[in-house]
Amino acid sequence: MFSFLLVVQILVSVSIIGLVMLQQGKGADMGAGFGAGASGTVFGARGSGSFFTRATGILAAVFFINCLLIASPLIRDNERSADTLADQIEQQAVQQQEAEQADAVVEALEATDEASEAVVIETDVPAVPALEPAPVVVPDKSDLPE
Repeated sequence: MFSFLLVVQILVSVSIIGLVMLQQGKGADMGAGFGAGASGTVFGARGSGSFFTRATGILAAVFFINCLLIASPLIRDNERSADTLADQIEQQAVQQQEAEQADAVVEALEATDEASEAVVIETDVPAVPALEPAPVVVPDKSDLPE
């Protein structure tokens, strides 16, 4: 829709430029009012001025309405959503894969918790008797050198 409006805008702009260039200036009306060259015009003495004036006015109205439509956020939002439909589908697929991976991780953690609760470690290691301190041997003074 946006590209169609843009093409219409360009065509209307070129048409307005052409119509303005075809119109006679205000100074030319003085000579035409006295009959100078009025018979040689395609639309008659007053016909060309009113036709080109009306056509320019209509094209100017189409130009301004088209400007408003191009600037409208409704047209731009529709265009963006149409362009990003593939991106939205891809994002949904990625989110779904991430959710599946998260579910798999949660299931693995739950299985690990259940397995750790099921395993009971029994120790058959005998108790270590309390060690008594070794007796302190005091050397005799005769063993010491003098």
